[in-house]
Amino acid sequence: MRKIDAVIFDLDGTLVRYHGVDFESSWGAVAVAAGVSERSQQLFREYFHRKDAYAEWVVEEAKLLKGISVSQVADQLFPPPYAQGVVEAVAELRDNYLMGILSSGVDLVADHVARDLGLTFAWANRLAVVDGCFVGTSETVVDLWSKADVLEQLVAKYGLELERICFIGDNVNDLTVLERVGLAVAANPKDDSLLEVADHVISDFADLPGLIRAYEAAG
Repeated sequence: MRKIDAVIFDLDGTLVRYHGVDFESSWGAVAVAAGVSERSQQLFREYFHRKDAYAEWVVEEAKLLKGISVSQVADQLFPPPYAQGVVEAVAELRDNYLMGILSSGVDLVADHVARDLGLTFAWANRLAVVDGCFVGTSETVVDLWSKADVLEQLVAKYGLELERICFIGDNVNDLTVLERVGLAVAANPKDDSLLEVADHVISDFADLPGLIRAYEAAG
C-alpha cells in the first residue's frame, strides 16, 4: 500500500497569493508594504535570470528594508491571502500527516502562515530583525533554484522518505522537487512545464485531501 507521511507546501503563489506582485510572492508583498517596491522590482529584473546569484539577490533585497518597522509591514501582509480552499484542506489533513512549508519566500510570512494553519515547520529565507525593525541583513535558507537540495536536508531532519511525501508547488523552481516526491501536485501553475511532471493539477485546495486518499488507496 502506498502511504503519504508528509504534505509539504510551497508558499508564494501556492498557499498564499499576493496579487499585484511578481509570482504573487511574499518578497514582492513585503517590498510593497515597506514602500520600496520600485527598487525591489529593479532588483528582480536584474537578478531573476541569474540562477547562480539568488543569494546575492536576497542580500540586496534585505538591504532595502533596513530600519523599517516590522509591524508596519506586517499590518499590510496579514491576514494572508490564502489560495482557495487552503484553510479547510489543511484542517482536514493536519491530524494525519506531518505538514510544513518549503519556500524561497520570506520567513516573516512563512512563519506566520505555519502558526496560523498549525503546520509543523516553515523553511524559508530569513530577514534579521532587532528591536522590531529590519536591520538589512538576511540568511538564504532555501535558494530559489536549489529547493530539491534543501528538500534532502528536510527529509534527513524528519526521517522521511521521498516517495512518501506529497509536495504542492506552482512555478518552475518547484520542478526538481515535484520530480522527486511520491505525489506531485501543481496548484494554480504559473508555467506549463509543471503539467508535465505533476501527478495532479488543482485550482482549489479542497481537492487535495481526496487526491491524497485516492493515491494511498490505489497502492
